[in-house]
Amino acid sequence: MVAHEVGQYEELPKPWLMISRIRHGRQAHPELGALDGHNASQVEERRGVPGPELAAEFARVAPRGTRSLRRMPGPVRKRMRLSLIFPEGKALPENSMDYLNSVLAARDTWMHRVDISDATGVDLVLDDHDREIVNQIVLDLALGWTGPPCLLELSGPAGGRHRLGSGPPAVVLRADAIAFARHLSGRPALGELVYEGDEDAAAALDAARVIF
Repeated sequence: MVAHEVGQYEELPKPWLMISRIRHGRQAHPELGALDGHNASQVEERRGVPGPELAAEFARVAPRGTRSLRRMPGPVRKRMRLSLIFPEGKALPENSMDYLNSVLAARDTWMHRVDISDATGVDLVLDDHDREIVNQIVLDLALGWTGPPCLLELSGPAGGRHRLGSGPPAVVLRADAIAFARHLSGRPALGELVYEGDEDAAAALDAARVIF
């Protein structure tokens, strides 16, 4: 997971590395899509690197990658279609490099931080940054929501109250914010999701997913 994140941030100021890994992924993993093959290439390049060295490398490349996101003018990022590189971009709420840079770069890193916490048993330390990420995730859910009105009561440091749709809620969901984010990503919730209200509305909300 850390090798994948090192590769992601390494590519931000060096986009030719992304293209090279996409090509390698297609050759080495023809059974995978462009994005999954690319991610596999990132991991394979650092398969033998010890964990502490990977962590140190991430600490080195992540600030550079983050700074590079600000160098490309916003209008240019919005015009560039992400699907020209990754066909999976067509399924995003916004098929643009701006969405990748402004939303998914932070969200992907954040969720993999959760994954690493799950794998190592180290508790997450949560603050306002995490609440902002969860708010962003719920916003994408709300923008694509076509089901009945819902109320989300998310607990924990990253929690808050959110509405999907307009009108009185047909169902109320009570859950830890991180558990709900895991659920929306398709991961096991690792926490109880409690639905109160109309069963069909609850089923629609339970089936909802957000791209990470």
